[in-house]
Amino acid sequence: MDGQENEQHGTGDETAPEDRRARRRWRPGTWLRRLGVVLALLVVTLAGVVAGTYAGGHVGTDIGPFRAQLNLSPSLSGGTTVDIPPLGALLLDSHDGPAYLTVELGALDQRRTEALIDDPASISRASQSAVEDVRAGVMRLGLKTLASAVLATLLLAGLVFRDARRTAWAGGLALVVTASSLGLAAATIRPQAIEEPRYEGLLVNAPAIVGDARRIANDYTKYAEQLQRLVGNVSKLYTTVSALPVVQPSPGTTRVLHVSDMHLNPTGWQLIRTVVEQFNIDVVIDTGDITDWGSEPEASFVGSIGLLKKPYVYIRGNHDSAKTAAAVAAQPNAVVLDNSTTTVAGLTIAGIGDPRFTPDKETSPAGSGLTKVVADQVIGAGEQLAVTVKASPKPVNIALVHDPTSAGPLSGTCPLVLAGHTHARQVSKLPQVPDKQATQLLVEGSTGGAGLRGLEGEKPTPLSMSVLYFDQQKLLQAYDDITVGGTGQSQVNLERHVIQDPKKGAQVPVTPTPTRGGPVTPAPNGSPTATPSPTG
Repeated sequence: MDGQENEQHGTGDETAPEDRRARRRWRPGTWLRRLGVVLALLVVTLAGVVAGTYAGGHVGTDIGPFRAQLNLSPSLSGGTTVDIPPLGALLLDSHDGPAYLTVELGALDQRRTEALIDDPASISRASQSAVEDVRAGVMRLGLKTLASAVLATLLLAGLVFRDARRTAWAGGLALVVTASSLGLAAATIRPQAIEEPRYEGLLVNAPAIVGDARRIANDYTKYAEQLQRLVGNVSKLYTTVSALPVVQPSPGTTRVLHVSDMHLNPTGWQLIRTVVEQFNIDVVIDTGDITDWGSEPEASFVGSIGLLKKPYVYIRGNHDSAKTAAAVAAQPNAVVLDNSTTTVAGLTIAGIGDPRFTPDKETSPAGSGLTKVVADQVIGAGEQLAVTVKASPKPVNIALVHDPTSAGPLSGTCPLVLAGHTHARQVSKLPQVPDKQATQLLVEGSTGGAGLRGLEGEKPTPLSMSVLYFDQQKLLQAYDDITVGGTGQSQVNLERHVIQDPKKGAQVPVTPTPTRGGPVTPAPNGSPTATPSPTG
């Protein structure tokens, strides 16, 4: 009996733990704890994925001549933003899924930009490689984001759970969640989204900078061919400009090259360098609008100033920002005037920047027309400069303003005022102040052919610049007006003007020598009247 009881008791002892474990598995408390662990795993995984995406979801890459930053962030709807600071952004409905791509365009690389300009074949290669640049950058961005999300999740799970198995589960879930999100985004890419962007910031009011996206996409081949022809004609422009006759002034003459309104046209730099060398220029004066929008990427355009190896005196135009002026000032041979004076090559020069910053002339209230408020601003700038000129310890030889409207208050303060802005060459005398010296106003055309605006009409806007000759008393004795027949053309004209009496500013024509660069016409008798225009 005792044995049987013991056997029965033994059997009961062996089966009791299994029953107890089965009962524990079906207890509500046990399931709640397991559900809590699963939820905790999910929360930690999602938190790790989000943190890892923000921490590691960014790469720098080169897209053509631009340095760009690609950023990936969690999102419910997907899409892409192309930031063009400080102009605004393009919003593209590029894909679905919980991943949002931001592309921020940075500064232009000067070396790659110059190589692009100098080699026409590289333009075609750049257009093809840009797509590969973006694709390669996005691939690196995806892999880096995936690794960062998994690593961040493992670290967070290790701190929270302090359990190897749960940490491994969290890492595996992070891998699946991140890879699935990126895969969904890749599977839903819509390349045609580039044709229907939405604009933010200044770009809303400045469609000219991006044009009609669908038309650009459809006509890209035509644009590329035109651009190649434009760059290919630079060598012709070299030849024609170098063939122009050079005036033989008296000893001690100072030669000044007046340029204005470059508007980002790289061909303008090629011409400037040629004229500086051919005419043995002492000083280059720029009366503004060297850029179009004054943005940070455009600032690299002014890097060519240093290549001239000549003093470069500059005032800001209404298309140039404070960043543009700072970029010019950073050049080793540049002087930026802003209601100030400088002495270069024996010439005392005073200048003031345009009081406006109106890169979008079509919609900006300050730039849409010469209203009374705008006129007061522009004339006020001339009045400020007149005070500075009168207070100068040295007599001022040249005063610089961007808009000719600013020139009026300078009458009688100095013998010569240079301006730009109108994209049309004009010569006039300012109304003379009694008992004061006569003041001549020379308005330069656009050395950049008005940039892209120069291609809007039937004929391109010509590229214009002038060589000014000053005698030993620093009075203007003659000037050569050089005109290249527009972007992509190689026709060059030279008009030579000689000042009969520099103190009175009277002009007489001189018969020039013909040149193979194109017809050269003598200066007309008399001087056209300057009519300042709000365009430019």
